[in-house]
Amino acid sequence: MNRKVIILFCLCIGTLIAFAQKSYPVFSPDQLLKAEIVVGEQTEITLMHEETLVLAPSVVSMILQNGEIWGNNGDILRVTRASVDKVIPSPFYKKEEVEDIYNELSIHFRGNYRLVVRMYNDGMAYRFESRRRGQITVVSEVADFNFTVDHPVYAAYANSDAPTFEEQFFNSFEQPYVKSPITELNRERLIMLPVLVELEDDKKLCITEADLEDYPGLFLTNSNAVYSLDGLHAPVPKTTVQGGHNNLQMLVTERETYIAKTKGTRTFPWRVFQVSTSDKELAGSDLVYRLAAANRIEDINWIKPGKVAWEWWNNRNLSGVDFQTGVNNETYKAYIDFASQYEIEYVILDEGWAVNGEADLMQVVPEINLPELIEYAATRNVGIILWAGYYAFDRDMEVVVEHYSAMGVKGFKIDFMDRDDQEMIQFLYKAAEVCAEHKMLVDFHGVCKPTGLQRTYPNVLNYEGVNGLEQMKWAPPGLDQVTYDVTIPYIRMVAGPMDYTQGAMRNVTRQGYYPSYSEPMSQGTRCRQLAMYVVFESPLNMLCDSPSNYMKEEECTWFISSVPTVWNETIPLDGRVGEYVAIARRSKDDWYVGGMTNWDSRELEIDLSFLGKGDYRIELFRDGVNASRVPHDYKKETLTVPADRKVKINMAPGGGFAMKIYVP
Repeated sequence: MNRKVIILFCLCIGTLIAFAQKSYPVFSPDQLLKAEIVVGEQTEITLMHEETLVLAPSVVSMILQNGEIWGNNGDILRVTRASVDKVIPSPFYKKEEVEDIYNELSIHFRGNYRLVVRMYNDGMAYRFESRRRGQITVVSEVADFNFTVDHPVYAAYANSDAPTFEEQFFNSFEQPYVKSPITELNRERLIMLPVLVELEDDKKLCITEADLEDYPGLFLTNSNAVYSLDGLHAPVPKTTVQGGHNNLQMLVTERETYIAKTKGTRTFPWRVFQVSTSDKELAGSDLVYRLAAANRIEDINWIKPGKVAWEWWNNRNLSGVDFQTGVNNETYKAYIDFASQYEIEYVILDEGWAVNGEADLMQVVPEINLPELIEYAATRNVGIILWAGYYAFDRDMEVVVEHYSAMGVKGFKIDFMDRDDQEMIQFLYKAAEVCAEHKMLVDFHGVCKPTGLQRTYPNVLNYEGVNGLEQMKWAPPGLDQVTYDVTIPYIRMVAGPMDYTQGAMRNVTRQGYYPSYSEPMSQGTRCRQLAMYVVFESPLNMLCDSPSNYMKEEECTWFISSVPTVWNETIPLDGRVGEYVAIARRSKDDWYVGGMTNWDSRELEIDLSFLGKGDYRIELFRDGVNASRVPHDYKKETLTVPADRKVKINMAPGGGFAMKIYVP
């Protein structure tokens, strides 16, 4: 074959390849975001925001055990488009309803599967859907997200020092963020979602997932030298043994060669890409909620969000009482009396009420008389929530839930799952469903980030999956919790509510902090702790400190107890990742505003132009003039909202403010 023939042959092959590729654009309703889906030998998605490249061409595919690869060399049957403009009722959320407005592109492939891409004004999401008989086995999924620039990334590594990814799959999903270019991320560590990428023009990209049902959670890694964040899933457990914390966990000893065995007709999780032009947009994100499966509970009138008096963080320490505090009825009656006095809806019995080491929730320690406590609490308008270790709850779930529901318990705080493989995600849905059948609330701890289950089962009110205030019991002085606090509203809170467990009354400076298991403290000012009840989304919200400490701080305690936990409206006012945040939330006719700063003192001008016409008063808690040295120093003021609706507030290093705005 001569040179001319070779050139002609190559040109023909190139033409055939180009001809085989098909490109499908889809825009956001406001036309600012554009996704380009190219289907050929592989299927790739590119995402642009105006002139900013958000996501470079990135391959999406799913590999089945039978050898099929969805998305590769796909034979397209048809392409359909849809536009949706609707409103989703959103009970027990940060607003009473959510606008769901998007354009959708569906590429239907031969083989009874399709790729669905949704475009919102604030982001993109894609997922696979299938319509097949029987079961399918997914070996792996390609979810590698490419960039053309070595962007800075905020990443939280799995909190495990284990050398292999397999060992890191077992982790509690609590870790502070590191910020580094993509290429400098630790390639030996799994990165948890959500992840935040800094783009050009001060734009941000937050990557997470939604509607994670019967499928493992997604981790990211930087396994290549290119500017890429590559997806990875934990395979299905093959064998497990009981062990871990107080024998309450199931430890994986061997895994299968696939990540999911599931129904052939189903929708798979959404891969979610939230795009912001200002950081404050991230703090008000609804994208995960919009993408979650619809509510499956017909009657939700029994679900009651609220505050919880919590004894574990403060080590059940009470002063001025005439009994030995600990896991006993006298101690819990004191917590119930406190909750009743301050109109707090619940008291939790954390770990210790069931016989330790048995993983049996039907064995109550002799020091606790549960029926007596439940009756005592009920006469004082307080509900009881029980802590439960994962395996103890899972092994006898229906029996346990039915038994304690009949006794009058209001819900469970379920802890120490510490995995998000398919088996564990199945557990989360089953626990939510069984508890809903018996009208029980759920608060998941030791769990991965939320992915919308709280919309599907609204009795699931909260999740941990956050490096919360409990870390102050043991974290070394080098932990910078203050900066973390003004980072999570833009990353972790994008995924959903956070049981951060705030409310410390023992407040110290950066230099004054030290770990104390029995008498823990918080970094930063008192007003910062108050602000968290407004800033952090948390429908079931803890008061972490001792009743003895709260009763010495009446003003602060009454403010905390009065702040709602669900809202009619939310407006992010201002903020920058890792620097500061200010959020306004409305409950009926009253507004609450909270703000926090990092270790820099800061003056904020709060724009209250969202208020309607008329006169308003402000009940303001702000840092005292000496709060930089004595962090519990604060000042409470009553102000009139000025005509220009602008209020200037100074925050101390590690400080904050909280206000209630009302019509006098």
